[in-house]
Amino acid sequence: MVRFDPTRPDFSPYGFSCVRWTPTTMTRCDRHNEIELNLLENGMLAYLMGGRREVVPAGRLTVFWAGIPHQIIDFEGLTEYFVLTIPLVWFLQWRLPDHFTQSILHGRTMIEPDEDLLTPDRERFALWAEDVRSRSEERRHASLLEIEARLRRLALRVVADLPRRPRRKSPALLDQRQLSRAEQMACFIAQHYTQDLTAETISHHVGLHPNYAMALFQQTFGTTLIKYVTEHRLSHAQRLLVTTKDAIVNIAFSSGFGSLSRFNEAFRQASGCTPREYRRLHKLM
Repeated sequence: MVRFDPTRPDFSPYGFSCVRWTPTTMTRCDRHNEIELNLLENGMLAYLMGGRREVVPAGRLTVFWAGIPHQIIDFEGLTEYFVLTIPLVWFLQWRLPDHFTQSILHGRTMIEPDEDLLTPDRERFALWAEDVRSRSEERRHASLLEIEARLRRLALRVVADLPRRPRRKSPALLDQRQLSRAEQMACFIAQHYTQDLTAETISHHVGLHPNYAMALFQQTFGTTLIKYVTEHRLSHAQRLLVTTKDAIVNIAFSSGFGSLSRFNEAFRQASGCTPREYRRLHKLM
């Protein structure tokens, strides 16, 4: 079985994998540019997910985008669990319901509402783990088709409760090169959001004109480049507010904001409270 390696480089990829993990409280957050699926047969697992506590219950498939900083802070009654990772670009190409895809890409954790699917899911994950370990491309391809189908069924069950977003062209209708460029921009932002980022620096990284890069990014992810950068910075700041005693002004600048006033304004708009109030309401200890 596998356990988290705190020395692994940030954003080092896991690729297409399906293995049993040994739970352990993590000394730092992990981030990687894949969609992650968790399945617990018993017990519970609690993440600090971008600054909020997120509990993964036993017996219910749980899905999230692992580009969001995530860190196991607690677990009970659990000795092992399944972790499956899928490269983001593959996930985007599956044409899953748009509201489901967008909610995941905006940091929402999706949890299976049906309590009666543990046995078939456990059997599926065990088979997928064998297929991934095999050298058979046909078996790996069959697993991907089954994983896609399982996520479609999850989307059907949860999509009615998701916030509605304006309809737009699905990212799955974009060609491979466009998806790759959009994914590269998302990954670049996730790796460099604490720095001084502009649309020009991001588009230059992927070799596109800024106007085209901004349009492509919004078409693919349903949000603007600048808003996406801000979301990452706010997520980083929320995590620091919960897990450290750093001064708020230091958190603002270390999260990538150019001024304390801009940080306070963006934080209040996103969270409905001040950073100080957020820290008081969400302290772990």
